[in-house]
Amino acid sequence: MIKRYLPAGLLALLLPVLPSFADEAAIEQRIGQFFPEMQVLEVTESPIAGLYQVQFSNGRLTYITADAEYIMHGSIFTWGDDSGPQNLTARVERQGIARVLDAIPREKMVIFAPEEPKTHITVFTDTSCGYCRLMHEEVEQLNELGIEVRYTAYVREGMRSNAAVVMESVWCAEDTRAAMDKAKRQQPVERATCDNPLREQFDLGQQIGVQGTPAIFFANGELQPGYSPADELARTALSKQ
Repeated sequence: MIKRYLPAGLLALLLPVLPSFADEAAIEQRIGQFFPEMQVLEVTESPIAGLYQVQFSNGRLTYITADAEYIMHGSIFTWGDDSGPQNLTARVERQGIARVLDAIPREKMVIFAPEEPKTHITVFTDTSCGYCRLMHEEVEQLNELGIEVRYTAYVREGMRSNAAVVMESVWCAEDTRAAMDKAKRQQPVERATCDNPLREQFDLGQQIGVQGTPAIFFANGELQPGYSPADELARTALSKQ
């Protein structure tokens, strides 16, 4: 496999290691033309001969031919075993998203963890969301079942909303877990401000497919949109490590 990790502007550092039948300069130019604002995470050979997969920093994929004449969006499927067709694109994208989420510094999240976690979920949450509040009431149960809950912020109503003020106070609190408990129970949270990650995490959520809250990502990068009861959620999380 051909792998390098780099921003799009440094793609030239990677391309010389591509096989000789790939038009390195053309691939570099074409990716820069089509995706000038995107960061390239890695470029690898795809399962189809002569086709390369470009994975961006948000985990998403696009495909480009070796001569850079064609760029394609879509999914590549293969026939697996008796389970039927397998979406290879979705599998690689999940792996990329999992890496992106695992790279979020723990101090930028509000984390509820058992002493010995079996796995984790990353939850894009909004303190004004009813189903988020319902889920939060079951966090202790999730912890008892071995699930670490990592909260990231997704302010649905925007950075100028009342919810943004509350969530900033949560993320800037001295005890973020206690502040989250209060916010999710619609109790007053002491006003606090700081250099916070709300905008950064909202933008990340949009890039990786979050459209509402709670948006639950399992350890393997797979997204579950919406609430499910703690016992069911824990079973799913343990099966998607």
